[in-house]
Amino acid sequence: MLAAVADLQRRANDAAGGAHNLEAIRLLRRALRRLGSAGDAGPEWVAARIRVLISLALATAEVGSTAEGFAGLHEAESQLAALPAGAERRTLSAVISGQRALLLFRVGRPGESLALFDAMIPMLERDVDDGGLLLTRTVTNRAQIHAEMGNLEAASQDFERALKLAVEHGHPRLEGKARHGLGDLAQLAGDVPGALRHYDEAARILESEAPGWVARVRLDQARALLVAGLAEHAARHLDEALPDLRRNRVIQDVAEAEVARAAAALLEGDYALARRLAVAARRRFLRRQNLPWAEVAALARLRADAMEALGRDARPPASLPERLVELADRLAGLGLRDETAAARLLAVRLLLRRNAADRAAEQLAKVPKPQRTSPVDHRMLLRLCRAELAVATGRTRSALAQARAGLTELGWARDRMGGLDLLCGTAVHGQELGGLAVGLVLSRARGQSDARRLFAWQERTRAQVYRYEPLPAIDDPELARLLTEMRQVQRTVQQNRLAGKPVQALENRYARLQREASRLGWYTSQWGKPRPVASPEEVAEQLGDRALVSLVGHGDELAAVVLRDGRFRLVRLGSLAEAVEITKQLHADLDALAPDQLPRPLVNAVSASAHRRADRLDELLVRPLADVLGDRELVIVPLGSLYALPWAALPSLRGRPIAVAPSATAWFAAASGPRPEPVLLVGGPGVPGAVGEVRQLRSVYPGARLVEGEHATSEAVLSALEGSGVAHLVAHGAHEPANALFSRLELVDGPLFAHETARLGRPPERVVLAACELALSHIRPGEEALGFAGALLAGGSRTVVGAVARVGDRAAADTMTDLHRRLAAGTSPATALAEAVAVDPLRRPFLCLGSG
Repeated sequence: MLAAVADLQRRANDAAGGAHNLEAIRLLRRALRRLGSAGDAGPEWVAARIRVLISLALATAEVGSTAEGFAGLHEAESQLAALPAGAERRTLSAVISGQRALLLFRVGRPGESLALFDAMIPMLERDVDDGGLLLTRTVTNRAQIHAEMGNLEAASQDFERALKLAVEHGHPRLEGKARHGLGDLAQLAGDVPGALRHYDEAARILESEAPGWVARVRLDQARALLVAGLAEHAARHLDEALPDLRRNRVIQDVAEAEVARAAAALLEGDYALARRLAVAARRRFLRRQNLPWAEVAALARLRADAMEALGRDARPPASLPERLVELADRLAGLGLRDETAAARLLAVRLLLRRNAADRAAEQLAKVPKPQRTSPVDHRMLLRLCRAELAVATGRTRSALAQARAGLTELGWARDRMGGLDLLCGTAVHGQELGGLAVGLVLSRARGQSDARRLFAWQERTRAQVYRYEPLPAIDDPELARLLTEMRQVQRTVQQNRLAGKPVQALENRYARLQREASRLGWYTSQWGKPRPVASPEEVAEQLGDRALVSLVGHGDELAAVVLRDGRFRLVRLGSLAEAVEITKQLHADLDALAPDQLPRPLVNAVSASAHRRADRLDELLVRPLADVLGDRELVIVPLGSLYALPWAALPSLRGRPIAVAPSATAWFAAASGPRPEPVLLVGGPGVPGAVGEVRQLRSVYPGARLVEGEHATSEAVLSALEGSGVAHLVAHGAHEPANALFSRLELVDGPLFAHETARLGRPPERVVLAACELALSHIRPGEEALGFAGALLAGGSRTVVGAVARVGDRAAADTMTDLHRRLAAGTSPATALAEAVAVDPLRRPFLCLGSG
């Protein structure tokens, strides 16, 4: 009977360890029934009953209320007196204390929990010999408490000790949990790449040792991604984890995941979803009598209301800041400093919108200072509130000082990020602060000094990812394996689709592989070394005889700072919303106009529409600048929403050399003269017509290296790109707006990903993308433009020529022939492209990105 009970408990503990607590409860109740039917047969039976009661208490607390859990532990403790004094009694007493400490931690009483663990560990080191299991588990749990309380050094020591014990005694499940804890610790310290690395290592161990716990790891991965501003990725992690957590009925983790998912929804602007999740989470926390977390969920609910109110033009209701102040007082009473600060700061912003500057200042004075572990978004919110209060009280210089200091702090956080995605995403936290500064300077700008200052602020706030000098990539075999498998799967998808076979399962596999590759790309090696933002004077000197136009948007106001001959001028333009909408319409016209064999009446109708829209954009964006620009060659730094505008289609710019850059700093870094040799010509599969005949360009470049036909594999092309002077790439491609680094060029063995080209040691100086729309970019907060072309530029290529709309085969072939003939003669890319496109701007929608 005892053996049968022990087997049931072992199975139950395995189930609970995998987060299958309902199954654990069922098995433990069976064990209790067996013990009850046998009567009281001595100390062995009492000890067995105590062990079962301990396990049942913890499992019940996870899926029910913590009160039931505490009651179960009390019942187990009451039976200890029936055991004779000795090692077993001491061990069981320690186990009960450990589980009670764990429950105290789960209900938000970390101080009491820590005291219990501190008392236990010396006794476990002396008196318990169970292969290190209980000591390892207890040290791991104490490390979590230290981390929760901000004792980072003590937490680090405990996690490292637990990891060593787990490896030494062969407890892989505890090894996974210790690595998970190290991830939490790295996140608290602001080391997001380190956190993501630990989480991935933990997940790999726990997938086999405790699959039910992987969802908890994904929850904490999502929290790290929110710190990095990657709301879409965080939402995807949580959407994958929540069904498992709900199925296992781990109520605390379900509710915490709902709070995190609400935060992701807020970053994405989905206030209704954020509210719904926060309300559900609060109900769960209250059922568990976990008041601190219930108040955190209440903050998530009010944050959704506040952000929605701040996004409207109307005055916020008076009740909303009052509710936030009341919540801040409750959070302060619970010792939740960061959450207290967030609630008060949201109240400050709402009070300022209600013109209650005195009350806003009163609340701002009560905001606790950021802690060492305070996340960067909390720090940015504090800076934003100080700046907004300064604006409301007429202290412009103070507001700009807060914005400058905040963006500097954000830069320090960005510099610690790993992959390109993380660098890019961090910009979201400084978006409002940067927008406030730019709007403030724009609203007061009058003369040249104001225009120069506006230009400098624009450079502080836009396209920061392009100011990093790429570091040599660290080879990662696992990442290489995933990319190879993605290539194979994508190739099979194409073959099956052509053969009329189903592809859904393969596409699901591809999406899973892409997510795994993304995770590795976040931390396998640091992206780049930060370079300073280029000063206005440095840009002016580099421009020479060219003119630079930096577009500025604030609200619906559109303006341009023009830099020419060392002088800065501000020109106010038309409506930003109108320019964006007409650009979309012009894109639709160009796509419709692309096919080679369109009927003449349709060509005439679509061309007429495109001409009207191009004329209107010219009127909005270019003609007001005519006197300032003269006939100069241009460098254009657009807004993100106008990044892919086909500038050469605007009448005033026809035939004018134009380089489009994500920022003046990016242009400055790329502007030194490229080497023209060697030349690489790549012909991918399935490109019809003359555009696919890369051999034709051998007459232009007699010594060029040719990679085409069956030889145009991803490995061969990637190798050939290394160190090229000019690379002409003819292949189909796909832009991935949801994950720009996986935009791809289709080759013989499958896709070549932007992710791979971005880490070339010596990227090609000039790249021409001849037959696809890979000049398109996904615009992220902070004007961060990423895509295939963007990855090349960020990786060190100086110029990329590509289409921003569909192009017909004949038009593409003719454009390429004209372009390369001029490039080979020594003409600059911007000038060569301008002359090639001027023949038919509407059917040759190519841009010169980068230095020009």
